[in-house]
Parts: sequence; C-alpha cells; structure tokens
Amino acid sequence: MYRKFSADHLFTGYQLLEAGNVLITDGAGKIIDIVTEQEAGDDVQQFNGMLCPGFINAHCHLELSHMKGCIPEKTGLVDFVFKVISERHFSDEEILSAIEKADNDMFKNGIVAVGDICNTAFTIPQKQQSKLRYYNFIEASGFPPSIAKNRFQRSADLYNQFNKSYKDNSIVPHAPYSVSPELFRLIDAFPNNNVLTIHNQETAAENELFEKGTGDFLRLYEKLGIDISFFKPSGKTSLKTYLPYLKSYQSLILVHNVFTNAADTDFEKNHTAGIIHQPSVFYCICPNANLYISDMLPGINIITQPPSGRKAADGITNIVLGTDSLASNQHLSILEEMKTLQQHYPALSTETILQWATINGASALQMDSEIGSFEKGKQPGLIIIDNLEQNSLTTNSTARRIL
Repeated sequence: MYRKFSADHLFTGYQLLEAGNVLITDGAGKIIDIVTEQEAGDDVQQFNGMLCPGFINAHCHLELSHMKGCIPEKTGLVDFVFKVISERHFSDEEILSAIEKADNDMFKNGIVAVGDICNTAFTIPQKQQSKLRYYNFIEASGFPPSIAKNRFQRSADLYNQFNKSYKDNSIVPHAPYSVSPELFRLIDAFPNNNVLTIHNQETAAENELFEKGTGDFLRLYEKLGIDISFFKPSGKTSLKTYLPYLKSYQSLILVHNVFTNAADTDFEKNHTAGIIHQPSVFYCICPNANLYISDMLPGINIITQPPSGRKAADGITNIVLGTDSLASNQHLSILEEMKTLQQHYPALSTETILQWATINGASALQMDSEIGSFEKGKQPGLIIIDNLEQNSLTTNSTARRIL
C-alpha cells in the first residue's frame, strides 16, 4: 500500500521544493519516491504548509527533565553548573515521570532521533519503550588527573548498562574544564567510540582558564572543593588545548560554541585534515539554552564563514541543532530553536536551518542511512510545518507529526 503526500512546499532534507511535488511512502513510512502531481495519480493527501523529514535533536540531557524551572535564567554558566550538581532533592518517581513526559513531548514536536547525554541509568526504562531513536553519550568527567581511571571506570560501567539494550552508545568527555588529559586519552582509546560530543567554549571563562589560568571557573572549583594546584594553563583556547587528545573518533559534535572564533575553526580544520581516517566535525547550536543561561548566542557568522585562505565552498556547513535540557530551556523542541535562530539571524534561510535540523543531525549521529532526508529506502518520519510567511518561520509556526 502506498501513501501520497503533497503540500505548499516540500523540504527533502537538502533542498526546498515548490508546490507540485508529491512524496510517496509505503504503509510504514519508508520513502518510495518524490514525483510530480501528474505522475502521482489519485489519492494524494494535501496539506497546507511545508512537508519535512523528522527533526534530529543532536544534544539533549533527558535525565535533567525534572529540573524544569528550578534554576533561574541568566545566572551564567558557572552558577548554572553548580546548581545542576547541587540540586539533588528529587525522588526517583519525579525524575522518571519527567523523563517520560519529555520523551513523549519530543515525539509530538516532530523529533525522531536524539543525541542524549547520560550520567545515570534513569532514562533506560523510558528509552526501551520510546518511539524515538537515541544515541546515548555516556559522560565522563573528572578534572584532577589522579581520579581519571576511577572516573573512566564509572562511565564504562554505565556504558555497559546501556549497551545491553542499545547499539548506539559512546563514552564522551563532559567539557574541557572538567576532563584531564589523562581522562581524554582513556576516552580516545575506548574501542568503537565512533561518535563523540563535548560541551565546547560555552563561556568566555572557559578560554580564560586555559589561556591564563584565571577566571570564573576557579570559583567553581573552590565551591566544589576541587584542588587544581596541578593545573598549568596552556596559553591557548580550550579547543586548541584539548582537541589534539582526540584522534580516534569518526564523528565529533562540538556543543554550544558561543565563544568559538575563526582561529579555532581554522585549527579544527587543520587538526581533522591531519587524521588519517578523515573524521567529521559538527558544530551544535543550542540557542534557547544559551539565552537561558547567559543571554548570549554563538557567532554563527564566524562558524559558517570559510576558514582563512579557503574558498566559500570550503566553509563550515556542518551545523546541527540541539535543545540542551529542560533545566536550561522551556521546551525540548527543535522547531523553537529554529524560530529563535531565524529571529536573531534573519539572513539565515529556512532551507539552511532545516538542513541543520534534519540531514546534518542525522549525519552527526551516523544515522543518515536511515533518517534525515526523503531518500528512497529511508524512514525519516514526516512532519508538516504550518503558519509560514514567505517560506519563513513565524512565532505561530507549529510542527505536527504525520508519520
């Protein structure tokens, strides 16, 4: 049995097609073809708006869903991190209930796959029955070198719990300011750790720590009772400091990038070019979380411009979208992230942002052979986006799942 869908516009995952095109799937939603209306014949379902593959949330903390509204907005990253670590007064029932609701809401919001940060096993029961596909990033952290082996073993034990039920799992570094070189090396050496992610340059204090050994993170270490007398600044930005420790990945997702500059992206390009197996690097943007925590946004013009000495065609186009957690966001909705981007960066086309939200995210999670675009044989989900104005999102735009 075939199903046929048409709308005012159809976004394939790569490009925006005008009216007159019909998407054909089988009964389960597997893509058969895109044809003209003349070729499609009868029984075409017509929609107002734009047909689109399901969204990819490349960065989420599902296990923090119970913390919605618990942390005041615009505290800055250091105080936000301290609150996340210190606010532990929730029952297991509250945590599990919030996880279930957040997972269901993401499905309703048109999301089909999630790159999810995991520090506990709380999300496993819901993921076992979820309609979403998850890539589980088991987070490792520990800044003092002396605890690297113990912290890595803790993450490996959690990884083994997830690995009993899921094939898509990796052990990943939390952030440059919380992972020692020794811990980076253990992560890099872990077998089949194909997809990595790391919180990258979310605040100016992160670069200041590595460049000068000063800044607001010293206050965080003091509040947490962490002795960093061992630490010596590298004199470089955080990205330039830690990236050389990572060489074995196939895909690396750098998350937030609020203080990533052109020199950093140049460095990343050169570093990647020097790795024999030529891995891919993706820049994940979480605009609503950035506004919530620090009232700042990443310099997308820096990330998307061509690196020095390269042609425009060689510019960094590997941008993906994430929601972060409900501790730092009002919604786990990729559509809301896209609205914020188009509001603050009006030069960005809807076609570009949708590519970030679909095929780019699927590629970053190494799921692009199955989801992310309307290509024959894939089953990417199907959503309709309505209330558009001249192909641009509006505050009233909504995303509704069809398949």
